[in-house]
Amino acid sequence: MATVILNAKIYLERGRFARALLVEDGIVRAVGTNEEVLAQAPAEYETFDACGRTIVPGFNDSHQHLLNTGIALSDIRLHTAKSIAEVKEIARRYIAERKPAPGTVLHGMGWNQDYFEDESRLLTAADLDDISTDYPIIFERACGHLLTANTAAVRLAGITAETPDPEGGSIGRDAEGNPNGIFAENARKPIRALMAERSVDELVELIRIGMAHAAETGVTSVQTCDLRPGSWERTLEAYERVAAEGASTRVYHQSHFHNPDDYRAFLAAGHVTGTGTPMHRFGPLKLFIDGSLGARTALMRHPYNDDPTTSGIATLTPEQIDELVGIAVENKCSVAVHAIGDLAVERMLDAYDKVTNGSNPLRLGIVHVQITDRPLVERFTKNDILALVQPIFLHYDTRIVEDRVGKDLASTSYAFGTMQKLGIHMSFGTDSPIEDMNPIDNLYCAVTRRTLDGTPEGGWHPEECLTVEEAVDAYTLEGAYASFEENVKGRLLPGYYADLVVLSEDIFTMPVEELRRTKVDATMTAGRFVYQREGA
Repeated sequence: MATVILNAKIYLERGRFARALLVEDGIVRAVGTNEEVLAQAPAEYETFDACGRTIVPGFNDSHQHLLNTGIALSDIRLHTAKSIAEVKEIARRYIAERKPAPGTVLHGMGWNQDYFEDESRLLTAADLDDISTDYPIIFERACGHLLTANTAAVRLAGITAETPDPEGGSIGRDAEGNPNGIFAENARKPIRALMAERSVDELVELIRIGMAHAAETGVTSVQTCDLRPGSWERTLEAYERVAAEGASTRVYHQSHFHNPDDYRAFLAAGHVTGTGTPMHRFGPLKLFIDGSLGARTALMRHPYNDDPTTSGIATLTPEQIDELVGIAVENKCSVAVHAIGDLAVERMLDAYDKVTNGSNPLRLGIVHVQITDRPLVERFTKNDILALVQPIFLHYDTRIVEDRVGKDLASTSYAFGTMQKLGIHMSFGTDSPIEDMNPIDNLYCAVTRRTLDGTPEGGWHPEECLTVEEAVDAYTLEGAYASFEENVKGRLLPGYYADLVVLSEDIFTMPVEELRRTKVDATMTAGRFVYQREGA
């Protein structure tokens, strides 16, 4: 059945809008005035009266973790905790309500010590022991690059005072050298291995939970990092089942492999960039080469301003990076690499210099690109390297970045306006569940350079603000470019996918400071409404 959308303000491209739109077979067939579109409609169609509301292309989150979003919405949620005491209260309430079976490994996500009002410090095993000594407990920090485990979990993992720090990771220790429950980067692996493998049925349910959240926030496409060594076959089976049964979200996999043999086996199974269906496709190799700013594991050229004992953690050596990138390029696959610190970004640009020559047909990219000076940003233009960024990170990072890296380097970081002016292919994501998937908050941070509570007035380095049109394009058309779909996705023009979002407000004319009052009233994916807000 065709659908005609009438009486709307439909964003087509900068400075150009339409009143109506015709959808057939999941594709936009016509745009124009109400009369023009109705004249092209088939004999039978359904009508959606937008009542003057603004419609934009479906948001394309260019980097996140959809499966982990489902997990975060299902396990112990610590994102709102404002104190260590509240972390304990949330966990105790979860145990009391859920009554997990004895020996169950409890998992939580989202705590951030910089939000704690009682003690601004990392959680330790002692804190989690105060919740329970019977259950092994693993709580992952908001960044996902550091976790804390209680004593029961540390013992179960076999970690002792004699256990050495692994390459690319660190084990926190007390004054006597005993593990204190804090594990960063590659040291997390034996702790995370304690969590029971989830069945395919469980994974299907978690993916659907993540997709439902995507639909209610207006996200119609996700570029998601969920396929990993040791579990990718089972996770892929779950995604294929969801796609076959009717998915509400388009999926483009950023597949994480750090061992060359594992990656070659994945490629040998036929999972190269571009294969798949319009609803479920394979994308780039995803690498992690450093950590996070909040955990001081982002790899910096110089020691941290507020902790000169460390410059962060390199989770892969330059030689390992070169080998993995080389395998991808040899197989005509794209690459997307987590790099936050300036040295991490520099190393990735160095690696890409070796496999490009003024152009970037494989659309090699760097995810996050947070800490930069101007010459580092300009280097992206040399080989047309993509930047997959998260403006929502400004909400938290502006509170800590000057302490971490100093005022001068902070002033040239999160350089979204500079990237736009230089013509860099810059797309938006949220890294969900690191931050919520909500595109409206992401847009707000991009165009105001403020935290979600509105500070600082005038914005943090407002010279880097984007216009609403620039931000929407980064979230739609540029996201499509990152997945080689800019000719079918990211615009509402004839021949493009009918992926769209009906908004409660006109984001193009309202004061940008008020953007956050915008609601998603309806979401359409592939010509089908997958979400409609109650009462809208």
